[in-house]
Amino acid sequence: MQEREPIIQFKDFGFKYKSQSEPTLYDINLTICKGEKVLICGPSGCGKTTIAHCINGLIPSSYPGEATGELTIAGSSFRDLDIFKLSKTVGTVLQDSDAQFIGMTVGEDIAFALENDRIPLDQMRERVAEVSMKTGVYSFLRHAPHQLSGGLKQRVSLAGVLVDDVDVLLFDEPLANLDPATGKTTIEMIDELYRTTGKTVIIIEHRLEDVLHRDIDRIVLMGEGRIIADMDSASLLSSDLLKKNGIREPLYITALKYAGVNINEDIRPQRIDTLDLSDEDIAKVQNWYHSVPEKPQPAEAPVILDAKGITFSYGGSAIKALDAVDLTIHKGEMMSIVGKNGAGKSTLSKVICGFERQQKGTIFLSGEDLASMSIKERADHIGYVMQNPNQMISKPMIRDEVALGLVLEGKLSKKEIDRKVDSVLKVCGLYPFRNWPVSALSYGQKKRVTIASILSMDPEIIILDEPTAGQDYRHYTDIMEFLRSLNEMGITIILITHDMHLMIEYCTRAVVLSDSRKIADTSCEEVLTDSEVVEEANLKETSLSVLAGMCGIFDAQDFIRRFITADREARK
Repeated sequence: MQEREPIIQFKDFGFKYKSQSEPTLYDINLTICKGEKVLICGPSGCGKTTIAHCINGLIPSSYPGEATGELTIAGSSFRDLDIFKLSKTVGTVLQDSDAQFIGMTVGEDIAFALENDRIPLDQMRERVAEVSMKTGVYSFLRHAPHQLSGGLKQRVSLAGVLVDDVDVLLFDEPLANLDPATGKTTIEMIDELYRTTGKTVIIIEHRLEDVLHRDIDRIVLMGEGRIIADMDSASLLSSDLLKKNGIREPLYITALKYAGVNINEDIRPQRIDTLDLSDEDIAKVQNWYHSVPEKPQPAEAPVILDAKGITFSYGGSAIKALDAVDLTIHKGEMMSIVGKNGAGKSTLSKVICGFERQQKGTIFLSGEDLASMSIKERADHIGYVMQNPNQMISKPMIRDEVALGLVLEGKLSKKEIDRKVDSVLKVCGLYPFRNWPVSALSYGQKKRVTIASILSMDPEIIILDEPTAGQDYRHYTDIMEFLRSLNEMGITIILITHDMHLMIEYCTRAVVLSDSRKIADTSCEEVLTDSEVVEEANLKETSLSVLAGMCGIFDAQDFIRRFITADREARK
């Protein structure tokens, strides 16, 4: 086999941001070769985004600091490359696609780099048509990019990068805001481009199991600014490094471990569809399944929120964002609202909070019609954490942002506010950054700030729109366990999420929306084993269902239910 030529090389590399006293990266030695497909993962704050910024030139152009050691990209030292030169070699698809758009239409946005290079119009149109067909957005060239679904936005961003024919494609959290099926399609699209173009692909992502839907050459695991491991996926999954470093294992791996199956490279654990279990392993899974007791169903609690026939259209449009949706929430429940991008999940939550007013239907809170309540009055009972943290934050400093609601309420002394803010910051993993400016935080850390600001207000109901997007498993678990503790105290939690792991781990019920309508309202395990609902709502069959079938357990719902029981016991 011919040895590949290096295209990115870090040698004893370190980096310290100008605004910080300690380095973010230490002794980085990493070589990525032409035509490789590499995943960089690790907990929040581990330095993986900083590595990405070094590769694409945002460091030092946008984030100045002190670098030690050497980094070469396509044979040139990064010290000799400005961000414009690097953009001809490295194309970046950002986590937040909206932040990457320039043009008024998809076609204009894709052509932006070509316009800067003064490419003749005929050649420009030909190139735009070529890459838009390759990424599946050709029929949307006249659409405004901000009006597209999350998955299509990702494709437009990718087309805008490909149009320059770069050698390296860098994806920063490409799955963070996508529904499960669209995320799966995105990974398939990235893999297709990798195989057909021969480009070097670097993916930075928390959702390990989703990325491993297609083969990866290597996984680089980072922690506290250092590279902890650099190995193939089968070797990494056969070790305990993921769990030790706060990265979620694939669910089927966790289930196999609970059953006492030895996870090693021989069973090809890198993907559920490559898994090769022996008869002995299958017997272990079956025995474990039968040993886990069934969990009794809790008694139904009183209704706290009852929405009937909610119909809503934006700007009086004939296209309904919500079409006669019914929703009943019980006091003390933790439930999820799921469905594909654009299904109406966030719109429903906005109507409940009063940010939008339904054209038809009624909403009752503890028997009282919400129609007579202002947004402020509803906010005394219902807290809402938006999907995009930048749309919620109004104070420059973290501590001031979390304290803002308590200050405006005027009921507590400064000492009491400080004590409460400190408590919430600790729970959300933000206490070490309590005196930082919000602008210095990552997208995921900003998300935790917005959650903390709502949690400080002690609402009866908390609606969280994608609460764990961009979070590593450790912070994900901290936040969700805190939410569960609130739930156990009687606070009602409504989670709008694309994360099927979150849904089955923490929720007892799921309401599924598709094309503005409610298509299911049942247990989470039943939702994920109903092929019609999964397909219509752009969900994805869980690997636990596949594992159950592989092991001759034909009641997948019960298998998932018992896995949840065992998993909760194991994490106590």
